[in-house]
Amino acid sequence: MGGKKTAKAAGKAPVEKRASAKKAAPVRKTAAVKKATVAPKKAAAPVKKASATKTVAAKSPRNESRTALVRRARRINRELAEVFPYAHPELDFENPFQLIVATVLSAQTTDLRVNQTTPALFARYPTPEDLAAANPEEVEEILRPTGFFRAKTKSVIGLSKALVENFGGEVPGRLEDLVTLPGVGRKTAFVVLGNAFGRPGVTVDTHFMRLVRRWQWTDETDPDKIEAAVTALFPKSDWTDLSHHVIWHGRRICHARKPACGACPITPLCPAYGEGETDPEKAKKLLKYEKGGFPGQRLNPPQAYLDAGGKAAPPLGATE
Repeated sequence: MGGKKTAKAAGKAPVEKRASAKKAAPVRKTAAVKKATVAPKKAAAPVKKASATKTVAAKSPRNESRTALVRRARRINRELAEVFPYAHPELDFENPFQLIVATVLSAQTTDLRVNQTTPALFARYPTPEDLAAANPEEVEEILRPTGFFRAKTKSVIGLSKALVENFGGEVPGRLEDLVTLPGVGRKTAFVVLGNAFGRPGVTVDTHFMRLVRRWQWTDETDPDKIEAAVTALFPKSDWTDLSHHVIWHGRRICHARKPACGACPITPLCPAYGEGETDPEKAKKLLKYEKGGFPGQRLNPPQAYLDAGGKAAPPLGATE
């Protein structure tokens, strides 16, 4: 009899476990449904695909065909072109020399800080010849706000000397020539080629690398390999504008630490949806620059940007 009682008692525990497991299941289900309903109602078919849990959404692109990947990547670019029709390089410049110097200075700092610093630099040294002959200590003092000012001074003076000695004081318009200049790598070269010479190129900066990996366009981590993988997805004519669209989206919406998923226009196409804030109202508060009602990074932005509601950045020393 004692044995029977023990058996009964022993049989109770699994029953309770199963009951509690049954109760827990609807909670997980509810959480998944709640998460899915946040996604914007855009393009019925993709929304259905993205409305499952985050795990399911992330699985699909991994298994997508090459053709599907190309279509999804190009559609993301088209969507971003509608959101940022005025996207442009966010460094102020009036000629190729100013652009290449500003791009070199933008390492390890913001475009805004560079834009606030270069007016004084170019007012004093307007040409490669002027900067090549400059006193390094005076240049360092001007460049101090950009950080790493000694190394940057060395780079821009060396860059200017190379332009004078090897290219007649003119910025060359070929990739193979640009990368021979001090402080100029492929990223800087493509910024100059695309925006000063109208020659297509992809700018693989930190924002670009982060987003194309989030979108599962590539698993590569090396900038040159990322460049090769992404350029293979798009016609050459799209490369420069694609760079602007992706970088703008990364700066304004798809941030590194807390993406504003609930305010993102491409959620049905994004396998990383849900990594950031999905609540639309909370996500809106994460938006930066003109999307959040704040000035952009250029002191002298294009008119199209101003017409779209963007604001010019304040000069150095002004209240930001």
